[in-house]
Amino acid sequence: MNNPLIEHTINDAGETIYQMKTLDIDVIARLTGGIAPTITYMHKDQDITDDIRAIRFHFENPASYIENYADFQTMLYQKEQHAINALYESISIKPKNMSPGKQILWSFFVFLLIMTPVFIILWIK
Repeated sequence: MNNPLIEHTINDAGETIYQMKTLDIDVIARLTGGIAPTITYMHKDQDITDDIRAIRFHFENPASYIENYADFQTMLYQKEQHAINALYESISIKPKNMSPGKQILWSFFVFLLIMTPVFIILWIK
């Protein structure tokens, strides 16, 4: 597989081994339409999303020939989860910088505000 993220090296036994060149990848999640976020992978301000997809969706399992692929996948998974959580936190209407007690009161107030028309209709009938 010819991929700029994979490094071909020769070990002490003279065998060709494959390793990921870098674990320094930034993951960015954004909403471009629809429900699911779009995830972009960046390395040194360069988009490497297609290279990551080529490794992940290759017909041969990358873990079978790339030595540090498990570490790479673990790192990517953690960064993807962090990026998605940051995205959803940025668009959430949940109050920030409040104590847990105040957040519960705020949630109850929002519930009452939303349910007020229903309560009024039920009270009138």
